[in-house]
Amino acid sequence: MRHRLYYMLPDVPSARALLDALLLARIEERYMHFYATEGTLPSDMPEASFMQKTDLVHGLETGMLIGGGAGLLGGVLLVMFPPAGINLQMIAILAAALGGALFGGWASAMVAAAIPNSRLKSFQPEIERGKVLLIIDVPLQRVRAIEELVAQRHPSVKFGGEEPHIPVFP
Repeated sequence: MRHRLYYMLPDVPSARALLDALLLARIEERYMHFYATEGTLPSDMPEASFMQKTDLVHGLETGMLIGGGAGLLGGVLLVMFPPAGINLQMIAILAAALGGALFGGWASAMVAAAIPNSRLKSFQPEIERGKVLLIIDVPLQRVRAIEELVAQRHPSVKFGGEEPHIPVFP
């Protein structure tokens, strides 16, 4: 299980210095993501992905939940009040719930892909002023050590918060 930590850095050189310090602390580059205004980060620094910059994952989860619930309700209604001449089995409820979850997830993800990440909204004004956001995913047992490392070596870095449960795939 990984925890996501957010740090607001004053500029790109401090982001580079913190990247080097974290690499020396054996944090893999694939777990670090920098988010800044377009074109300010050098190409060799790991940039935040599309899924981290948008609300795609949140939209997908919400759409699947609502679509699955609507499909379940629709399936129950179809089984209780079937159309004339059709004999529906209980599997129709499961199929309708699954279809609703898939459609709801797809439709919601399409909308959410165009929306900036709601978790990063509080950082947006500072990013627009030229600061750099570091998003780092660390194992639970290393959170305290990484926080201490950043505080000791880079006092100008502002801690932006922590998310306790990060899913494996994004």
